Amino acid sequence: MPELAEVEYIRKQWDAGLRQKTTRVELHRGDRIFRGTNEKRLISVLTGATYLGSEARAKLMCFRFSRGGWLGIHLGMSGNLRVEPARFAPGKHDHLVLVQKKRALVFSDPRKFGRVHFHQGDEAPEWWTKLPPAVTSPEFTFELMTAFLKRRARLAVKAALLVQSAFPGVGNWMADEILWQARIDPRVLCGRLSPKRIAAIWEKAREVCNVSLATVGVDYSDPPQDWLIHQRWTKDGVCPRHGVQLKTATIGGRTTRWCALCQR
Repeated sequence: MPELAEVEYIRKQWDAGLRQKTTRVELHRGDRIFRGTNEKRLISVLTGATYLGSEARAKLMCFRFSRGGWLGIHLGMSGNLRVEPARFAPGKHDHLVLVQKKRALVFSDPRKFGRVHFHQGDEAPEWWTKLPPAVTSPEFTFELMTAFLKRRARLAVKAALLVQSAFPGVGNWMADEILWQARIDPRVLCGRLSPKRIAAIWEKAREVCNVSLATVGVDYSDPPQDWLIHQRWTKDGVCPRHGVQLKTATIGGRTTRWCALCQR
């Protein structure tokens, strides 16, 4: 599933259509991706509307249009955005197509775990305003994170980092990276974390998110070469610090990798 930085990069793929008018909207009516969405209104409002701008928060993207149009897209497991020629013929996995004079903005999702939201109005919809504060924002305070971890005292810290209401946009590889940089074993229960370790998680969570947005989120370039991510995907991956082979386990339902030497 795309994480914070990947979502930011994917969002910008539709920038080619900025300040251009939508001439036609094509979608798969009744598709589960549009559950809870008024498809008829979406088509009516966005047809003839101008694409004004977009923003990503956590794993959700919001696209603003004239005529009060707010389009939200969650990529799910396999969703993606791309740009095609205006005369592009949508395939079976292309669930939403916004046709412009010179191009078509396409949302595809082979596994259909993604979702499309739509709202018309002057004010932002709840599905956008009710999102938790970004890890990189001033509102993501040490006190806020500490209170959350204390409420999840019996939860493994790796699983806690995957809770989107507390760490929006942080996914599997980012959670492993945060804990490796903070030198914390992913199996440790939140209730056993010392204030010093909690402070390390808060600091590294913000750092990993910021650096990821500045690299992956900008042009899909690699994070720093001394990060865990470059080893965690490989079968025989080793710790970048010590060269010790990484441990592997399933925590919080996700494959987790860590160094037993430096993450005690």
